[in-house]
Amino acid sequence: MSPQHGGRFQAVMFDLDGTLLDTLEDLAAASNDVLRDMGLPTHDMDAYRYLVGDGVNVLFTRAVPEAVRSDELVRQCVARFLAVYDRQWNVRSRPYPGIMELLADLTVRDVPLAVLSNKPHEFTERCVREYFPGVPFQAVIGQREHRPRKPDPAAALEIAELLGVAPSEWLYLGDTATDMRTAVAAGMFPVGALWGFRPADELRESGALALLHSPRELLTLLP
Repeated sequence: MSPQHGGRFQAVMFDLDGTLLDTLEDLAAASNDVLRDMGLPTHDMDAYRYLVGDGVNVLFTRAVPEAVRSDELVRQCVARFLAVYDRQWNVRSRPYPGIMELLADLTVRDVPLAVLSNKPHEFTERCVREYFPGVPFQAVIGQREHRPRKPDPAAALEIAELLGVAPSEWLYLGDTATDMRTAVAAGMFPVGALWGFRPADELRESGALALLHSPRELLTLLP
């Protein structure tokens, strides 16, 4: 599904979790280990499709029952999660089918590529190094301390400036409302990945101007 675009897009920015990588099982397992250790109820894997996507602090703000939730308890959960996930972040995580082929095609075309995630910056870099070692991403940015997270457009605009590509020339591919709102706020073209964590209606309602059923459909939106 693609509107008329005039071939104006010169660069592609990707979300990570739910877009390039299927990380849901590892995220859910680590999060449930933390909740279990803290004596809190766990969640089934499908629930994590909606718990993740806005950073680790928001994940545990959502995951901890409201009746016992406090800033301190969330902080403790986040600290434990970072330690647990450090040991098991790559057990079941894999690139989605078709992603490696898409990235290979984009690399051959010399399309500037970037990754922008709400995953902690260290883990974002680690995931990209592990799963996409031959892909020439020109910028890889995750959630950094004291920097606004998506859907604030600051990091997306930082990447655009770093690569010298105007925001209007970026195609932004993501799988959540947060991603679509980031793209809209940054003046980029929002494209929804239907293989990710969230449904089509959420993506449309949040500003998606195209929805893709498979990764290589993205090529139809480029010159």
